[in-house]
Amino acid sequence: MHREGAARKRRLRGNVRVIGLTGGIGTGKSEAASILASLGAVIIDADAEGHRAYAKGTIGWRRLVEIFSSGILNDDQEIDRARLGEFVFANPQALAWLNAAIHPLIRQQVARAIEQHRQNGEHAVVIDAALLYQAKWDDLADEVWVVEAPPATVLERLQKRGLTPEDVRRRAEAQSGAEAALSKADAIIENSGSPEDLRARVQGLWEERILSVR
Repeated sequence: MHREGAARKRRLRGNVRVIGLTGGIGTGKSEAASILASLGAVIIDADAEGHRAYAKGTIGWRRLVEIFSSGILNDDQEIDRARLGEFVFANPQALAWLNAAIHPLIRQQVARAIEQHRQNGEHAVVIDAALLYQAKWDDLADEVWVVEAPPATVLERLQKRGLTPEDVRRRAEAQSGAEAALSKADAIIENSGSPEDLRARVQGLWEERILSVR
């Protein structure tokens, strides 16, 4: 499914097409990003950028230690992501503090990466970000594609990964805003079928919305 959303009307930034790719846990967003990479897009992984934003000694690292104390550090004084995740997913206020401290830093890194890829002459760049709208990074993109799947399908996929229903609920709540994302999207990628079905849908959008505007 696709629509003429607000982002579709944005002026292209140079010759590069910037796609914001988002979707909740278990929808298949990462798989869609992998398909886009195989088609020739450059992927900016917001999660990886987040890890860099609070690497040992960075501003982000100092902010999180100040907020959460040194108890979130491992023996090497790096932030223990598992420990931090367990804490914030169980505490909405802590999650809000984490996001407020780190999201602006990630935005800066993503914006710099986009500019670098533009200078390198790339044709299409994808911002792969589960929290694209919640963090207000969607304005960095020319258009937004949202991957979605029925709740029962998502639950089945995540249970196969070893997550409990409670884990799924907490992580879904941390990524709240799915309905708003769907209403704002320029393209919705329905992913309730096979990997081949997903590839066909993503490739169709790529040909229609990226290759056709070269």
